[in-house]
Amino acid sequence: MKKIAIIGSGFSSLSAACYMAQAGYHVTVLEKNKTIGGRARQFERNGFKFDMGPTFYWMPDIFEKFFKDFEKTPEDFYSLSRLDPGYEIYFDQGTRIKQSSDLSKLKETFESIEPGSKEFLDKFLRKAEYNYRVAIDKVVYKPGKSLLELIMPETVSRAPQFLTSLSYTVRKNIQDQKLRQMLEFPVLFLGAKPDKTPSFYRFMNYADMVLGSWHVEGGMIEVIYGMKRLAETLGVEIKTKQTVNEIVVERNKVKGIVVNGNFINTDAVLSGADYHHTETLLPEKYRNYSERYWNRKVFAPSAILFYIGFDKKIQNVSHHTLFFDTSFEEHASNIYDAPDWPEKPLFYASFPSKTDESLCPDGKEGAIILIPSAAGLADHPYVREKYFEQVIERMEKLTNQKLRNHVLFYESYAYSDFMKDYNAYKGNAYGLANILTQTAFLKPKVFNKKLTNLFYTGQLTVPGPGVPTAIISGKIAADCAKSYMKHLS
Repeated sequence: MKKIAIIGSGFSSLSAACYMAQAGYHVTVLEKNKTIGGRARQFERNGFKFDMGPTFYWMPDIFEKFFKDFEKTPEDFYSLSRLDPGYEIYFDQGTRIKQSSDLSKLKETFESIEPGSKEFLDKFLRKAEYNYRVAIDKVVYKPGKSLLELIMPETVSRAPQFLTSLSYTVRKNIQDQKLRQMLEFPVLFLGAKPDKTPSFYRFMNYADMVLGSWHVEGGMIEVIYGMKRLAETLGVEIKTKQTVNEIVVERNKVKGIVVNGNFINTDAVLSGADYHHTETLLPEKYRNYSERYWNRKVFAPSAILFYIGFDKKIQNVSHHTLFFDTSFEEHASNIYDAPDWPEKPLFYASFPSKTDESLCPDGKEGAIILIPSAAGLADHPYVREKYFEQVIERMEKLTNQKLRNHVLFYESYAYSDFMKDYNAYKGNAYGLANILTQTAFLKPKVFNKKLTNLFYTGQLTVPGPGVPTAIISGKIAADCAKSYMKHLS
């Protein structure tokens, strides 16, 4: 039986492992950390449980499609509930809008704020649904080999949407700043400014407002555990505390890998680790891309995260709560235009114990705070402390309650942690920004151009950042690897 070594145990790696094992290969997953999941690990303290990475469960159809490929359903592995509201947003002076899961109510919310916006939202979402179907059914499962993959009647007819930004489309039709930000928010998951994101990506609004936000009972780690159980039933071997030191090349092929100082022979390697890091494991002449190439790429944000245990229940917040009480444009500029720490950042807060009481002790509340930041900034302890105090102060003011004296503990996680734990290039949290020049076939390739049996998966290759896209990326890489292995036999 041919052997496949998969580096990393995040969503893309586990996805690839399942598809390779299903095809009859002996698959070993190698994870450097002591727990699996990559960025989707879980942090526990004193009865509190925190998702360390992804907290939004969007695009449920992608998860369903993945498990269906193995004659399973998500419900075979974890429990889901749709959130209502999907999230809420605080604006300046304490104004807040809840994003109802009932689309008719959401349209009425828009109309009450800006007369005429209901009609625009209806048309906007119809186009977004069409784009979603084109993206999911026709585009995102492509391996990103060439422009020809994108040329089809459905995309050609929408070519202008690749040449205009989402921000332009929204701001041309919506005048209210709050509604503009609600419509621009979803593309932030793609890691780029709305004015740099092609209008075609409005399909994220369909994912947001129509398909909705969901919660996994026990946290996103349960999706990882579900994929792990599936992989193991297919025969995948998963090992933790396995640091890959080198990818060994012989006669223009990968011969094996060095793990914890020991050589392991393998027929192919599929890496879900950071793409740039994976390349450093190779002799320089076998790398796809130079340091200059990576340095010129536009990266999605990194982040400062705080995991906080409160000794009381927090009022006036939803499971997912966005704090947009400062300038959206200024913060975005600090990330992309002139990278620097923002003076007054926007931030996101998750209070999963609002939905799932198993995630914290009775009468208490757990919170996950995320501040997007530019990749590559040094995160000194005083920087983390400064932003923690600021977000607590702003939350107190906006939600009208005392919080600082109710903090039992908090842990921070930022740039240097992403580098240490995930070998993330420049400490990035979300991969490459999905701007036009880094879309589809213009992303780093899923295959090594010089070695026939080395493949890449994850957020730095196709289709891009996000949990659903990472799962798709695993399938794409596995399909490429299977084609190679079939050629061998």
